[in-house]
Amino acid sequence: MAAPGSCALWSYCGRGWSWAMRGCQLLGLRSSWPGAPLSARLLSQEKRATETHFGFETVSEEEKGGKVYQVFESVAKKYDVMNDMMSLGIHRVWKDLLLWKMRPLPGTQLLDVAGGTGLAWVLGDAEELPFDDDKFDIYTIAFGIRNVTHIDQALQEAHRVLKPGGRFLCLEFSQVNNPLISRLYDLYSFQVIPVLGEVIAGDWKSYQYLVESIRKFPSQEEFKEMIEDAGFHKVTYESLTSGIVAIHSGFKL
Repeated sequence: MAAPGSCALWSYCGRGWSWAMRGCQLLGLRSSWPGAPLSARLLSQEKRATETHFGFETVSEEEKGGKVYQVFESVAKKYDVMNDMMSLGIHRVWKDLLLWKMRPLPGTQLLDVAGGTGLAWVLGDAEELPFDDDKFDIYTIAFGIRNVTHIDQALQEAHRVLKPGGRFLCLEFSQVNNPLISRLYDLYSFQVIPVLGEVIAGDWKSYQYLVESIRKFPSQEEFKEMIEDAGFHKVTYESLTSGIVAIHSGFKL
């Protein structure tokens, strides 16, 4: 399982991409949070005063970005180690499966959002991408979209920047579909993961947020509907490891 945030999430897959995607043009988009350098496109100055969730905590939408940024800052140094420890290395298999589904060809225009990887990095906001319409062939986001304040806006932006025929791919934690495994998963998530976070990364709270943010994320079917509402067609998903994660796919037609 990946830690909250995204800066190092694709570090393993990123090395794979540099080999597998030779000839493709890959652009990685880092998320911009309060305190980070200004992105290529200024973020909207209008902030809603409504509330949202930060894990199980209720916060203002204005606060959430800063809180997620603090999580990133806290866990960065032990990010990959914690991912391997929490998932026993399975997160690498999940990412390889996403890459396999992508099947990029030379010349493919790729955008990896919230990954912090790529041949070129751009600092931006997933809800307000600093790119023109109809620019990319493939948009990917892995373990990042659940940290976005307005998921519907991020999905609409994904649709906007994709070319007609372009594909949206999202790897994200999801809902376990086996009752027994679900109970064991909850026990592991709430009783073990924060302890690992404290022992390995010296950070209990960030990994408590990780667990809570997963539980707040929509189920496979609910997220599928959100992707369709953003304008995508032929939307499907594949649950992996009993639904611990799922890969969602959709096309801009």
